[in-house]
Amino acid sequence: MKFSSSKKEQRFWAYLFLGFPLLLMSVFVFFPIAFAFVVSFYDWNLLIPDKPFVGLGNYFELFKDEVFVKAVKNTIVYTMGVVPVQTMLSLFLAFIMNQKIVGIAFFRTAFYIPAVTSSVVTSIIFVWIYSKPGLLNYILDTVGIDSNIDWLTNPSTVLPAIMVLNIWTTSGYFMVSFLAGLQSIPTTLYEAAKIDGANQWRLFKDITVPMVRPVTYFVVVMSLIGCFQVFDQIFIMSSGGPDNSSTTMSYYVYQNSFKYFRFGLGAASAVILALLIFTVTAIQKKYLPPDYY
Repeated sequence: MKFSSSKKEQRFWAYLFLGFPLLLMSVFVFFPIAFAFVVSFYDWNLLIPDKPFVGLGNYFELFKDEVFVKAVKNTIVYTMGVVPVQTMLSLFLAFIMNQKIVGIAFFRTAFYIPAVTSSVVTSIIFVWIYSKPGLLNYILDTVGIDSNIDWLTNPSTVLPAIMVLNIWTTSGYFMVSFLAGLQSIPTTLYEAAKIDGANQWRLFKDITVPMVRPVTYFVVVMSLIGCFQVFDQIFIMSSGGPDNSSTTMSYYVYQNSFKYFRFGLGAASAVILALLIFTVTAIQKKYLPPDYY
């Protein structure tokens, strides 16, 4: 039995199935982005009825604001500190979890649990761990290291402390991506290399790393975007302090928009954040494509 339909009917059903998802994306994605861009050109304050057009005034004010400049610096430092360590640790864990080890299912689950645990819950737990009477200082004192600081109220330690939390919670998530890539590598490559006398390090360096280049590209891109947008850990653990030493661009957007009700300034900073993410992603795609690694 043959089933035939006209091209007009095919287009009708195609538009019908695509229409509803596109409508949702337009309402909840495209329109908010366009509206935020428009708002960035106004002095948009919820407490003031008048919302005058200021053009590029909000953008000029941002680059004169020391807190915004510090937020940009903190975001870049945070990203450059987290992404390389997170990527290498995820690949290493995936390589270990791809071996024939007793209880491998338990270890895979244990490494992945932080990724599916609420970030608010893990942040609250780490607030206690990093406090003066917390677990970290107790462990350091046990091994003979005199440490009596509150890691989240010290300007020199607050950002690295949050970075460690981010690495711990996301490495298991990206481990799964690497694990899927590792399991797609033909075992004949490893067998041939072992016959030629390659050890585990050579297998990892010359076969594993090159064969998971597309996965590495995906992990790095997603890590970069996630780090540039980090907010919930900052909000729960430090509120951008002390002295804005942990204020990131996302937290800066939140502060101006929902604390000071300066939506125009918040929208302008959000636009700059979006442009920064787009620029970094475009540079990576051009100069570090999947076949580069």
